[in-house]
Amino acid sequence: MDDEDYLALRERAERGERDALDQLVEEAANRADIRELRRLADSGSKDALDELVQLAGELGNRAELARLAAGGSSDARDVLAEMDESASP
Repeated sequence: MDDEDYLALRERAERGERDALDQLVEEAANRADIRELRRLADSGSKDALDELVQLAGELGNRAELARLAAGGSSDARDVLAEMDESASP
């Protein structure tokens, strides 16, 4: 998907098209676009939140996981706990 198609998809999602939102989350995850996933999660997309937690965990992005955990994400708390367990001797 080129940038023009991506922007058109974002516009459709912002107009409330559920299919477009689903596609946008999937595309943002495929691109490892943490900013877009954060924006979508912050606007209420549970799917984007799930993808963001997964991506942040894969990248070892503790700051993002901590931000999400502070916002109430139990999945982010779980990933942080797993990271802590694997880091302890």
